[in-house]
Amino acid sequence: MISILQVALGGAIGAALRYSAGLGIFRLVGQTSFPIAIIFVNVVGSFLMGVFVVAAAHRGLTHLSPLVMTGFLGGFTTFSAFSLEAVTLYERGDLSGALLYVTISVVFSLLGLVLGLWIARGVFI
Repeated sequence: MISILQVALGGAIGAALRYSAGLGIFRLVGQTSFPIAIIFVNVVGSFLMGVFVVAAAHRGLTHLSPLVMTGFLGGFTTFSAFSLEAVTLYERGDLSGALLYVTISVVFSLLGLVLGLWIARGVFI
């Protein structure tokens, strides 16, 4: 139960920070059709995931993974978890697995979104 509470707390903080980052970037650059804020949080979240994974392993902080990795960074950006899994496969020497994971994740996530849009538009419009 403690891990679930850690995930919930971290997720709330991460999601609020993601929203705030989006507002801040909007105030800096104004309205744009290119998803600058999303790219920003995805890159920063992936960077923080990399830093935390190494720091946690070297400092004995893996017990904070539910709070930081799943909760905070998951709420801030799920792209960081995707990046970690892809790089982990690559670092284990599984280049084909990494490429397959990236390809399947991106293609099927986009297809899933399109399918969801298609179904929802059929139901609600």
